[in-house]
Amino acid sequence: MAELGTLVEKVRSKNAGPFWLTVDIFCGSPEAFARVTTGLETARVAHLFGVEPQAMKRFDIPDLNVVKLSVPRPVVQGTRADRDMHGAGWAVLVEEMEIA
Repeated sequence: MAELGTLVEKVRSKNAGPFWLTVDIFCGSPEAFARVTTGLETARVAHLFGVEPQAMKRFDIPDLNVVKLSVPRPVVQGTRADRDMHGAGWAVLVEEMEIA
């Protein structure tokens, strides 16, 4: 098992509108991409973000060696309850995940 952040070039999260967050995993090579796509379980990421697996969208993009995850925001962006307006704090959660 290895921490995802040690296998890839970069993990970033960002705002994807007032209702969605996106996490991009830049693998950097076909080998790293293959390891991430097989080792990263969508259900585990959904659980980590506190959403139902069917609410999360996952896009594996082999031409770019990128995995993109989109999840509904826990609260609407910009409301009083929003503690991460730009969505930047979510990347570290995925970065620290252990994968096979």
